[in-house]
Amino acid sequence: MDVEANRKLLADAIARVATGDRGALQTTYRLTCAKLFGVCLRICRQREEAEDVLQEVYLLVWRKAASFDPAKASPMTWLIAIARNKAIDRVRTRSAARAGGPVDLAAEVPDGRPLADDALEQAEVTQRLHDCLDGLAEHEQKALRGAFFDGVTYDDLAQRMSVPLGTMKSWIRRAMLKLKACLG
Repeated sequence: MDVEANRKLLADAIARVATGDRGALQTTYRLTCAKLFGVCLRICRQREEAEDVLQEVYLLVWRKAASFDPAKASPMTWLIAIARNKAIDRVRTRSAARAGGPVDLAAEVPDGRPLADDALEQAEVTQRLHDCLDGLAEHEQKALRGAFFDGVTYDDLAQRMSVPLGTMKSWIRRAMLKLKACLG
């Protein structure tokens, strides 16, 4: 099954989870548990904690599936963000419990999140990138999105789009130059 078909299957399953379909949650779990467990384990570094976090992730997916918007993010991106955030929360909670320092010291703990103006600037950059991508020809958009967002090789893209490999490389190169000019 190709990447796009997997993405659609997962997006459909999440949409059905939002309606209370337990079978859809099982499908979502089956398709994503290995990847999400890897994310949790990499952050938590303890198998038991990663398993607990993974369980919390799927509980949150069950409760928040209606908030998933496939127009804003791919299903895996959405799920990985949930897993990552849950795992980081667990590590922070564990660290805070171990530290056990006075509450007065909490004001001295730096906030690692970006400042509001940095987040706004990043959102503007993202919107500019999407506007520039939308300005490309359809075949250039497909080629760029496949190569850089989905991780598909040039050779596979050329086969999918029924063009020679050299043509695919030229499309991607020209599209990158157009993006650079648009963003520049």
